Amino acid sequence: MAATKADGMPIISKLYCSSSQAVLVVRKRPHVVSGGGFVVTDCSQKVVFRVDGCGVIGSEGELKLRDSSGEALLLIRRKGGMVQALSIHRKWKGYTFDYEGSQKPVFRLKEPNYSCLVRSNAIRISTEPRRSNKDWDFEIKGYFPDRSCSIVDHLGNIVAQIGVNEEVNQLMANKDLYHVAVNPGVDQVFIFGVIAVLDYIYGESTRC
Repeated sequence: MAATKADGMPIISKLYCSSSQAVLVVRKRPHVVSGGGFVVTDCSQKVVFRVDGCGVIGSEGELKLRDSSGEALLLIRRKGGMVQALSIHRKWKGYTFDYEGSQKPVFRLKEPNYSCLVRSNAIRISTEPRRSNKDWDFEIKGYFPDRSCSIVDHLGNIVAQIGVNEEVNQLMANKDLYHVAVNPGVDQVFIFGVIAVLDYIYGESTRC
């Protein structure tokens, strides 16, 4: 995959926007031992992020992304209520925290009601502040459970690609281990926040 330079605008933090392409590894955690979720490591096997799902948090439809020291960087919630139940879309909202601990919305993810079974239906994300004149800023291309998909911006540029190395694919048919290539200038916290939601949508490690 060619490393296309992004626009350099961080969504959560410029501290997690690398000047070069970053290839990170996701390893799912078993529910029985650690309550599920997944760990993200770099090429040196150093932990970069940890994602806690409802098995850890104890609240369905809620995810938390932490840094290597355990500090929460991102809280992600699935919207509920009667209006949401009647909507044709399921919606998620991602929040970061300010210095006083208040929550600040940073992105919204919209998925079709039956997107788990229909591969052609797009999953789209909008950020705050907005980046385009469309009603979305990023889109998922491909099918996450196959570990063959990309996150693209509103211009069609790939900002991150999710895949499985051939060697890993031969050893682990259940795809508990996969890599994510994040292009230069792209906010890695945002990327793995989106991946956490995809993991939940398709009933994987973050879901109870």
